[in-house]
Amino acid sequence: MTIRGVLFDFSGTLFRLELGDNWLDGLMDDAAAADLLRQLTAPTGRLEGLPPALHEAWDRRDLDPDLHREVHLAALANIGVPDAALAGKVYDRLLEPASWQAYPDTAAVLAELKAAGYPVGVLSNIAWDIRTVFDRHGVAALPDEYVLSYVEGRVKPDPELFRTGCARIGLDPAEVLMIGDSQEADGGAEAIGCAFALVPPLPTAQRPDALRAVLRTHGLLPA
Repeated sequence: MTIRGVLFDFSGTLFRLELGDNWLDGLMDDAAAADLLRQLTAPTGRLEGLPPALHEAWDRRDLDPDLHREVHLAALANIGVPDAALAGKVYDRLLEPASWQAYPDTAAVLAELKAAGYPVGVLSNIAWDIRTVFDRHGVAALPDEYVLSYVEGRVKPDPELFRTGCARIGLDPAEVLMIGDSQEADGGAEAIGCAFALVPPLPTAQRPDALRAVLRTHGLLPA
């Protein structure tokens, strides 16, 4: 079938968590902070050195906001954040809209898809309301639907979550393109017949037009 609509992942696809230098107030060096940030926002896998007692909770973190906070604070303590107050500060900053930067083509491609009449959904493994990020960037009204794991009670790559996303934008899976930064998580859309395109979760300054390139390849935006 012809692609008639798009589902986008959130983190590493439309937006990226970018806190800048010294975001831990000098208590960790920049290299350690960058590694911590990478682990906390990875779409799959677990934090390095996470105790076995936290493995199940970590795997379920995107289903429950309270559990999400609890397991992150425990994990931060385990990997060297020195006290509970700082761990809480780090966690809170992960959820601040100002901490999330849009990729250079995010706003434009969402607006162009909207203008062209293509249904668009955001489908994310997440435990908080990411619409605050979209709102900060002035694009909250552009996606037609937000399908969030903690609301739906399922996480990618569960096929039912993708089926929900397709149904919410009113299309058969074979008519939908899923765009995300994880073959394992977002690529699960292929199991129900969606097309899938992988984009790299690079720093925003290093990925100016990956979304537009994918959409052009699939004929959704003009070349």
